[in-house]
Amino acid sequence: MTLSPDQVVVFTVGPLAVTATLFYTWLVMALLVVVSAVVTRRLRVEPPFGRGQVVLEALVDFVLQQIREVTRQDPRPYLPFAGTLFLFILVSNVLGVVPGFLSPTGSLMTTGALAIAVFLAVPAFGVSRLGLRRYLRTYLEPTPLMLPFTVLGEVSRTIALAMRLFGNVMSSSMIAAILLAVAPFVFPALMEAFGLFFGVLHAYIFTVLALVYVASGAAETERRAAKGSGG
Repeated sequence: MTLSPDQVVVFTVGPLAVTATLFYTWLVMALLVVVSAVVTRRLRVEPPFGRGQVVLEALVDFVLQQIREVTRQDPRPYLPFAGTLFLFILVSNVLGVVPGFLSPTGSLMTTGALAIAVFLAVPAFGVSRLGLRRYLRTYLEPTPLMLPFTVLGEVSRTIALAMRLFGNVMSSSMIAAILLAVAPFVFPALMEAFGLFFGVLHAYIFTVLALVYVASGAAETERRAAKGSGG
């Protein structure tokens, strides 16, 4: 039984081995780009609006509302990042029910990369709000002695995000494989539904955790900056 797409080599280019993790990551990204281009090519700023645009705008409004409820902040700055994160994880997980497709989120390298993206989003949003110099000064607030603890806290949350997504995806895959091995003619349809449900759930949970992490980091940065300015 293959535990990780990192163990599967799809093809080689000279000495370079392209694993299933890389191959299916590229495939998911290409699929998202093509679908996005098709969906958005006929958008209009004035009526009449097509049904596709109405559905798309309703979906975007729903996502904005979810972001607002999670972050308690203006959701618009977070929409591109959170939406891209959610769609990539969702498509990767849902396509995992397709025979032969190895979900890239089943690799610790992929989940680690996603967690690093979330980790880097915190200073990115902080710099966009405060400017580079003022943002870097917040790591020294309220005292320079807090610098190692601040950095350690952000790194530990990044590792926790990566391990959580990896563990969720792998546990679902392991349970499905065990049940299929025990009763292959009884459980396949159930496992398909199981995989779809948990694929959507894991994408939602990870995105919410990422939003909480980024928004709380941004709020904490502004709090430290305000405290430093007040002091």
